[in-house]
Parts: sequence; C-alpha cells; structure tokens
Amino acid sequence: MEYRLLGRSGLKISTITLGTMTMGGKGGFAKVGNVGLDEARRQIDLCIDAGVNLIDTADIYSFGACEEIVGEALGGQRKGGVLLATKARFAMGEGPNDRGLSRYHLINACEASLKRLRTDVIDLYQVHEWDGQTPLEETLEALDSLVRAGKVRYVGCSNYSGWHIMKALGVSAANRLPRFVSQQIHYTLEAREAEYELLPVSIDQGLGVLVWSPLAGGLLSGKHRRNASPEGTRQLAGWTEPPIRDEDRLWRIVDVLVEIAAQRGVSGAQVALAWLLGRDAVTSVVIGGRTEAQLKDNLGAADLKLTAEERARLDTVSLLPLTYPYWHQSWTASDRLSAADLSLIGPHLAKG
Repeated sequence: MEYRLLGRSGLKISTITLGTMTMGGKGGFAKVGNVGLDEARRQIDLCIDAGVNLIDTADIYSFGACEEIVGEALGGQRKGGVLLATKARFAMGEGPNDRGLSRYHLINACEASLKRLRTDVIDLYQVHEWDGQTPLEETLEALDSLVRAGKVRYVGCSNYSGWHIMKALGVSAANRLPRFVSQQIHYTLEAREAEYELLPVSIDQGLGVLVWSPLAGGLLSGKHRRNASPEGTRQLAGWTEPPIRDEDRLWRIVDVLVEIAAQRGVSGAQVALAWLLGRDAVTSVVIGGRTEAQLKDNLGAADLKLTAEERARLDTVSLLPLTYPYWHQSWTASDRLSAADLSLIGPHLAKG
C-alpha cells in the first residue's frame, strides 16, 4: 500500500480509503447497501490488514446508523493507527437549524458524530456540501473552535466548486483560520468534469483529493455492459447517482476498460481505480463494498500499475472537450501555462 501526504499537511493516508456508505441500510441508503455490524467488522479488518489507514463516513449515511456501526466495529480503539474522517452539512432533523454549515449546526453535528463514532477526536472533518446562506467566516470559525478544542485535527471540504474553494481559502488566510487540507469529489473515467477547475485548484493550492464513488456507482466495475446490468446493483435498485448524460460515451469507455482488464487478467474495477490513482492531484480513492468479495477486488487496485499505452487509450476514449475559457487559453496562452493549467489543457495541446 502506498501512502501520500494529504495536501499541505504532514498527514499521510493510504491511496485506498474505506468508504462506509454501504453500512447501515436505512432509508434511501438501502439502495446502496445494507452491511451490518459483523460484516462491517470483517471489512474494516480486511482493509487494515491490506494497509488502509483511513475510514471515511458521514453523519447523513443511514442517518447516523453508519457512524454507529463504524464506532461499534472499532470498539473505541484505533487498530493499526487507523484514521477517521466524517462529514456534516445535510439535514439530521426537522428543525430549521438541523442542517447547513452554521456554527450552531456544525458544533452540534460534530459532538453527535464523536459520540456515535465512540472517539474523542475526528482526524479529518469535512463540510459535506456548500452552504450559500452561511458566511464562510462563521463556518471556518466554528471549525477553528473544534480544532482548538482538540475534537478535530484537520478540516476539508466536499462537493465545492472552484470559486467556493478559493473563497474559503482566502477567508482562512485573511483571518488565520484553519485551511482546508483536502476536498472530496466525484471523479471517474466517465465523469471528468473535475478536471476543469477542481483538480487544477488542488494542484495550485496544495489540496489533497479524495475521490468518492470512483467506479461511478459500479458502472465502471466491468460488470455493466450495453443493455445488461447484473442483479443486485444499485442502478437496478433505483440509485440515480451519478447522472449519465451520454450513455453511448459511457459504453465506449467501458469497452476499452474491459478490454484492458481482460488483457491484464484483472477486473474492470481495478483498471478504473488504477487510472484514477495515476491522475494529477489524486491522493486516495474511497472504495466500499456491498460484499467482502467486491472489497477484496477493489483493494487489488493499490498494486496495479497501468502502462503508458493503457493510460493513453483510456485518456483518449474519455477525454472531455475544452469549454470556454479553456479552449481560448489553449489557442492563445499556451506559451505561459502553469502545471495546474496544463493538467487540463496539456492533453489537448498534445493532440494538436
């Protein structure tokens, strides 16, 4: 297992993170999975034995039941120096202040997560989604209070846009408040929109990147093909995340993915995960499993290295077009582009 620094911090995390959204099975989350306590214990032990040192959860997953399972499975002990990450933002009650990133909600949410996780400190506390109605100063000051109280070690964001991140980093710098060390984003072979702004801002500003749903909800596992999906998958259960806007493009990507996997004697999932781990700025991919077999297979991606030719084939079939202002920059500014710029524009310049 490889370990990478998380952004501009001294914290090293494994390139594979255990995601836990499949644990709990309450409400709409039952469409994703229904892993109970005994299976959760086996999954956590399996990952720790493989070298995984970060477990990621959120208060909204099964409305707290997921955190409770993780906390009980760990039994208040951090086996193998495992780190805990969780998130807050979404509605955890019916009251007007039971959601968002206000000081009121964040402090309450953190206290509740600590209790459910049976721990005194959360290693990475992430704001789960943008809140355009709460001043960033208030959110970051609340996070500062939690850090100073020793209840949180590092802070990150998730599902922010590029300008949201830059505004937050500016507020942190101006007010000497905790700085986001990472962002957790959706990024896959099929969904490469993060390359427009989120990966360049991570490269430029030194943010770590954790990737959620790196297999597009299982669509890039190699098991889904044109006009055929296996039984028991979240798509057939009605889970609609992520949206697929060009289905023909998805299946062209899957065709190449499956072909490379067959040539290497591995699963399509391992190829898709290995592609991500070789991308600029990506620190770790968050994997989960409805079954132990799925989890074991995904863990194999940590040791899979794609060849330059394999990466080029996957890059080409999945490359997104340059939107404005990037196509204009590629035509008129290619003589003075930074590493962050080139992470997006470089492949298009190479195409000529």
